[in-house]
Amino acid sequence: MIEALKSEEIVEKMGGRFKLCALIQRRLVELMDGARPLIEREGRSDLELVIEEILREKIAIDLNKSDLPDDFPIGETRDILEANGYVIT
Repeated sequence: MIEALKSEEIVEKMGGRFKLCALIQRRLVELMDGARPLIEREGRSDLELVIEEILREKIAIDLNKSDLPDDFPIGETRDILEANGYVIT
């Protein structure tokens, strides 16, 4: 199952490696905090379970939802990143 991470299919499905990594991390934390798996475990590790949930499209990233507080200084953060050579798109 972890072999799926070597495939570009799962990366493209999520819209990039960063988004894929963020989703995997968030879901792993949910499982460790007691969330129920969305598919049968069948002896799989938590990481294998999360990858299979992604492949079966049981979980995805909600691009409209943000965990940032309303007063988070996005403009200032953007300025700092750009000043250090990062390109913001």
